[in-house]
Amino acid sequence: MVAVRSPAGTGAAVADGTESLRVVVTDPIISRFEDLLKSDGGAHRWDMAAAWTPERKLDALAGADVVVCSSLNAAEAAAAQRARLVHVTGAGYDKISFPHLAPAAAVANTFHHARPIAEHVLMVTLMLSRNVAASDRALRNGQWKTIATDGGVPFHPVLADLTLGLVGLGSIGAEVARVAGSLGMKVRAVRRNPAAPLPPGVSPDWVGGHDELHALLAASDVVVVTVPLDAGTEGMIGRAELDAMKPSAFLINVARGPVVDQAALYAALKGGDIAGAGLDVWWGLPADGVVPPAELPFGSLPNTVLTPHHSGHARMTFERRAADIAANIALLASGGELQNVVRRPVPAK
Repeated sequence: MVAVRSPAGTGAAVADGTESLRVVVTDPIISRFEDLLKSDGGAHRWDMAAAWTPERKLDALAGADVVVCSSLNAAEAAAAQRARLVHVTGAGYDKISFPHLAPAAAVANTFHHARPIAEHVLMVTLMLSRNVAASDRALRNGQWKTIATDGGVPFHPVLADLTLGLVGLGSIGAEVARVAGSLGMKVRAVRRNPAAPLPPGVSPDWVGGHDELHALLAASDVVVVTVPLDAGTEGMIGRAELDAMKPSAFLINVARGPVVDQAALYAALKGGDIAGAGLDVWWGLPADGVVPPAELPFGSLPNTVLTPHHSGHARMTFERRAADIAANIALLASGGELQNVVRRPVPAK
């Protein structure tokens, strides 16, 4: 936690000793929760600027005490030199131009997406293991294919028959472990520091380090990728790792697209080297009409469940994020200790 106090000449005091702040909101999603953002009741000036022109937005940022955003490019960060708090509207802050921020600006983030992502993982696991997409297509095409009508239709497992292997055991991985474990799945995991204390309520059958990734892959029926993307995890799941998986296993990626080698995954799926994949994250953003954003046609493969990076998009996620942001704005106005600070301000000399 960190306290961010007012430099001389900024903010306006009100009767209860708190400041009246100018808050500029540029994120269109969190703007839909405007009432919750304003729930602390402070006498602040709010600019809901998501739909403004770039020029008008820069003018507003120049007068902002607080910026609420999902991204802040170099020009926007340079304009917001008065800001004392840049509040990211999610967990990731890689789209904030830190070098261009004022030294006095703290940066905070917020979470609350682990549970909906964990539920998404279980949904995709059931869809893949019960062949839901293929059954849906067959029925729409007039084919009634069950174990009673077609000897080639496999029996499907129950979740308690399956071992789930987690690549990463942070907040998302931990919640996947809790939900999967509560349904009887055997849970295994690898993490950077296997000796670190386990998160509350998480009791996997086995935990190893990243150097034991291949052992995890070989033992798992469902592999779930939850690690953050960095220099050490880019391409972490490549050809050798996919070869280590069971031919009957599924890969579900809810981390970042580049953690998995795109060409290797496509080849493994097309060749039947693994049974299927659930992809909620991609290798870029939609551009030039290419959806999903990949160089290879994953949409043509019958053994995939594809979603547009929306696994965490529950209403609860954004309601709780808006409440976190409102609470931090109230703390800033009263000189309190900010929560979830990822970049501390540099005190003025």
